[in-house]
Amino acid sequence: MKQTFTYPITEKEQGKTIEQVLRQKGFSRRLLVRLRKTDHGICLGENGEIPVYTTKIVSEGDLLTIRIPDDSPSEHIVPVRQDFTILYEDGDLMVIDKPAGMPVHPSQGNFYNTLANGIAWYFSQKGENFTFRAVNRLDRDTTGLLIIAKHLLSAAVLSEMVAKKQIRRQYLAAVSGKTEESGSVCAPIARADGSTIERCVDPVRGEYACTHYKTLAYCPEKDCSLVLLSLETGRTHQIRVHMKYIGHPLYGDFLYHPDYRFINRQSLHSFRLSFLHPITGKALSFEADIPDDFAFAVPEGFSVSGYSRIQEEQECRP
Repeated sequence: MKQTFTYPITEKEQGKTIEQVLRQKGFSRRLLVRLRKTDHGICLGENGEIPVYTTKIVSEGDLLTIRIPDDSPSEHIVPVRQDFTILYEDGDLMVIDKPAGMPVHPSQGNFYNTLANGIAWYFSQKGENFTFRAVNRLDRDTTGLLIIAKHLLSAAVLSEMVAKKQIRRQYLAAVSGKTEESGSVCAPIARADGSTIERCVDPVRGEYACTHYKTLAYCPEKDCSLVLLSLETGRTHQIRVHMKYIGHPLYGDFLYHPDYRFINRQSLHSFRLSFLHPITGKALSFEADIPDDFAFAVPEGFSVSGYSRIQEEQECRP
């Protein structure tokens, strides 16, 4: 989706090159290369009519116009209607509540049943081309919140925010046994020997991974704990591997704990996302309702949302 952005040059930006100004606004080097190759991609003037190089030094009061080029549409993704909820959408991004059983990206054996297929269908109905850019990723059977960038600039800024851990993610999990009131699991994760999918804690080969959790509730009848988790890192299967490692695996996890008494998929839900809007800088926060199949772990009358808001300014740390 083509976007145009206009930036009045401030006193603090005076004397800087256009590249320095744009880098401070979140433009990646890769995007700057694209802009240099785009007709009238970087311009000055009241109407954005004067093409300039990124080496141009700007003065206070200059008007800098940036025209983000159209990206190649995801032509290999077949538009297929899918059932998901859009919690938020503007010209820069979307926030999706993904259901269980839906892969994010097409892969072998999953060409038509993914979130990417559903997003492609959504925009085809609006007569718009769209390139699929998922900022964060969820496993097929993990439910909840996921960010979609709608153009190259928002994708660049959000990706940088992910790298700098500026997008706060909170998850809910229903795990076996009674967990401690709070805790941290800092254990390196590696690919399990002989498997392309399974991960394990491996102090020698593993990459650093750290997960923090707080116990929200415990159900003695089911010997089940409901925990709120946050991640310092984003390793594949991190929560699933770490909770198993400390003796509290997730229910319904076909890889790490295939106990399907209460739920027939891994009991993990991307519950909350908090971040600054990549273009406006406005603080955004979203919560995804707990899915029906997850209700077994939530005590009657307990408000996860209320608890989360009380804890909003705290990390999930002991």
